[in-house]
Amino acid sequence: MKILHIIGSMHPASGGPCQGIRNSNPEMVRLGSYREVVTLDDPGASFLGSDDFPVHAVGPGKGPWQYSAKLIPWLTANVARFDVVVINGLWIYSSYAGWKVLRALRTQNLKHKQVKTKIPKLFIMPHGMLDPYFQRDSRRRLKAIRNFFYWMFIEKRVVNDADGILFTCQMELLLARETFLCYKPKSEINVGYGIISPPAFSTDQYQAFFKNCPGLNSHKYFLFISRIHQKKGVDLLIKSYAAVAKQGRKNLPKLVIAGPGLDTSFGEKMVNLAASFPEIKDFVFFPGMLTGDAKWGAFYGCEAFVLPSYQENFGIAVVEAMACQKPVLISNQINIWIEIKEGRAGIVASDSLQGTISMFNDWLSLSDEEQSNMGKRALDVFEKKFNVEYSSSTFLNALSMKT
Repeated sequence: MKILHIIGSMHPASGGPCQGIRNSNPEMVRLGSYREVVTLDDPGASFLGSDDFPVHAVGPGKGPWQYSAKLIPWLTANVARFDVVVINGLWIYSSYAGWKVLRALRTQNLKHKQVKTKIPKLFIMPHGMLDPYFQRDSRRRLKAIRNFFYWMFIEKRVVNDADGILFTCQMELLLARETFLCYKPKSEINVGYGIISPPAFSTDQYQAFFKNCPGLNSHKYFLFISRIHQKKGVDLLIKSYAAVAKQGRKNLPKLVIAGPGLDTSFGEKMVNLAASFPEIKDFVFFPGMLTGDAKWGAFYGCEAFVLPSYQENFGIAVVEAMACQKPVLISNQINIWIEIKEGRAGIVASDSLQGTISMFNDWLSLSDEEQSNMGKRALDVFEKKFNVEYSSSTFLNALSMKT
């Protein structure tokens, strides 16, 4: 099966969707599929050229809509080479362009009955972008109004015309039904999501991590790895950690907050917030974005992974932590929280200050043996539900049933 992915960006810092494509490709190839990607990135971007599948950059996309005049001509010339087109993400030009080209081909085939162009099936993978959180969050009122009108005039046609909507978990599928009027997809499919197993632990990974986090030395630590963004609950993390420190907990692990975004106004605000609490100002570390050995060293060395997000469609970093046999302390706004709670792979709490404080205290109240057993169960949940072999097979089966 030949698959074309349309996506806004393949930049590693842009989050889960592009990494999901990369993570799954070896297994997808093994299962007999072939994939290419077209993206709105600048063709000269430094991160391009290292993937083991073709990436066609037709940007740079301009403005909030990320418009590129090159995308529709490229799609028109190339989509007939594929059996399936998967649009990753919504609300930008790439989803509209993909829908428009395939709609034009269908219209053309209706007019020319003798010679018909091959038209691939179209699937949308919203990656959480239909979550009601984005319309209900009071900090996003103007964007919510904009999205409402954009939905009514454009995006609902993209979604409802597609052959199917692909979701990364059942909770995402159910939540998408709550967000907009006239949401009537032809098919809703929970295809799951997965990652490849991490590299085996090595001391080189530890050394690479500690090089990026001077001053931590051999201290125990909690780990947060994600974008430094208000949606991720970084404010809850810092405030709750400070509150627990004020309780006088002995041997409280330090806190590592890693990820891109420190150079943003929100990132700077979070660094200042941590420094404003005298109890923790020397206990919180901001090493920036970690990759390669440094990233895996951070995972393997932590006591537990922490992510108190206000909204998270899937949470690749959560699954990566479980794959390293680490318990996960998360909010119940991360859409895979049910799988984690049922598997007793971590601690789940509300996305509130009190909920996050309780999450820390519940973890610290566990014995060493209980913490270790929770890590073992985390690995078991990963292997049974979030391994890329399982998710890739489910993904391809879903596409095959519709083609």
